[in-house]
Amino acid sequence: MHPVRIDLHTHSTASDGTDTPAELVANAAAAGLSAVAITDHDTTSGWAEAVEALPPGLRLIRGAELSCVSPDGRGGHCSVHLLAYLFDPEAEAVVAQYARTRDLRRARLTSIAEKMAEDGLPIDPAALLGGLPPDATPGRPHLARALVQAGVVASVDEAFATYLNDRGRYYLPSSRTSVHEQIEMIAKAGGVTVLAHAFAHHRGPTVTAEVIKELAGVGLHGVEVDHPDHDDAARAELRGLAADLDLIATGSSDYHGTNKVIRLGQETTAPDQLDAIAERATGVAVVVGS
Repeated sequence: MHPVRIDLHTHSTASDGTDTPAELVANAAAAGLSAVAITDHDTTSGWAEAVEALPPGLRLIRGAELSCVSPDGRGGHCSVHLLAYLFDPEAEAVVAQYARTRDLRRARLTSIAEKMAEDGLPIDPAALLGGLPPDATPGRPHLARALVQAGVVASVDEAFATYLNDRGRYYLPSSRTSVHEQIEMIAKAGGVTVLAHAFAHHRGPTVTAEVIKELAGVGLHGVEVDHPDHDDAARAELRGLAADLDLIATGSSDYHGTNKVIRLGQETTAPDQLDAIAERATGVAVVVGS
C-alpha cells in the first residue's frame, strides 16, 4: 500500500512558478503525491487548467496564497502570507480583491524594472509585463528570471541576493491588505485559512506567537508547521501553538518549479489535517482525478 503524501503549498505559472498548472499536477502525480494544493499568489487563474489536466486518483485542493500585512507583536507591522483553501472564487469580495492586488503587483514590478533599466541593467519593463498572461499575478521572481535570461546573474537565488532582496536598492514596499480582512473575506467565501511559513525568520520580520493566538481568535484555521524555511525550533513552537489553539497543522514544500531547489512533497501534511480542511470548507470541494 502506497503512503498518503499531501503537499498543500505549490505555485504554477499563474503566479511565480515555472510549471504550468497542467505540468504541476502531472509532476505532483509523478512525485508520488496523493493530494496537492495549487496556491498561486493572489489568483485562482490556474484552477481550471489544473482540474482539466488532473491525473487519475490525484486529489486537487484549490487555493491561493494571499499577500497581507499584520501587526508583528512588537509594536510594528510586517508582511505575512495566508494560504486560503477551497473558497468560492466567484465571491464578490474575492473577485474585487484579486483585481486590486493584480493591478498593484503590476505597478510595483513596472517601477522596479524601470529603476533597473535606468541603472543600465538589460531589463525592458514593457517586454517583461507584456510577456505575462493578462490574468497572471506578477512578482519579483519574474524579474529574477529576466536577469538570469539576460546573463546578469546565474540563478534566481543570486538575483534575489544581489538585486531583489528587501534590503537592496531596488526594493519597493508592496501595498497589502490587512490579514484580518483577508481571513474574514475567505471565511465569507466558504474557505479555510492557514498562516504560511510564519516563523521563517531569515526571510525578514515575522509575527510573534501572541499574534498567531490573536488571529486564531478571529477565525484563522491553521498554521503551516513543516516548511523548508522553518528550522527545528520554529517547527516545535508552531506545532505546540497548533495543539494549544486547536489549529490545523500543515506541511508543504512551497514548490516553485525551477525557481527554487525545492522538491514537490519535500514537506507533507498528515491526512487527518487535510480532512479537517475539507470538513470546514463550504466554498468548493476537493477534486479527484478520474
